[in-house]
Amino acid sequence: MVNLAPLIDAHLTAARASERGRSAELIVHDGPLRQSVIALTAGTVLPAHEAPPAASLQVLVGTVKVTEADEETRPLAVGELWALTHHRHAVAAETDAVFLLTTVTGI
Repeated sequence: MVNLAPLIDAHLTAARASERGRSAELIVHDGPLRQSVIALTAGTVLPAHEAPPAASLQVLVGTVKVTEADEETRPLAVGELWALTHHRHAVAAETDAVFLLTTVTGI
């Protein structure tokens, strides 16, 4: 079992102390399933990258914007869950934010 509350606080603190404005930790690794807690400071961007076969992003703190390959931007706030498309996408923090990224790396 993983308690997200202390991880959220720890990674927000680490992201704020980091020159890159981010902190992440893989918390579940079970076969093709991966879950990571990712913290970004306001204005930090994870540049466009390929999506795995299946992925979702759930915002735990703050707000982020996901920009997909078609350049459509989707704002996400606390509690919102988005199934990522199978296309390139980028994630930008509008405020200091923490999200749970769930991926399936193989099918």
